[in-house]
Amino acid sequence: MSRPLLSEDHIHPAVRAKIGELHQDILGEVQAAIAENAVVIVGMAQNPHPREARKLLDAKGVPYRYLQYGSYLSQWRRRNALKMWTGWPTFPMVFVKGTLVGGASDLGKLVESGELDTMLAG
Repeated sequence: MSRPLLSEDHIHPAVRAKIGELHQDILGEVQAAIAENAVVIVGMAQNPHPREARKLLDAKGVPYRYLQYGSYLSQWRRRNALKMWTGWPTFPMVFVKGTLVGGASDLGKLVESGELDTMLAG
């Protein structure tokens, strides 16, 4: 699967750097956490779905790193950089062994099927 991205040839040279540098701090934090932890959940305050994902992992005794960025009314521009990077439109974003597995309901399916254990063992 590949998703369409606007070709750099169709971005004016004067704004390419601005696009490339936009919120690199948040991307760097998430990328570092993914490199250092088997499971990472990226979420936001006031959203119940990151809590659901954390509860699933807590119930299984799976350690994870949780990163929280703002709430519904704050830091949405920074979170938007994560959405553009991953292509995933909502929070949480759950990563297992460096792979985006989706959100809380997707994680629940992996837990239920036993695939999460397989992924973590590999």
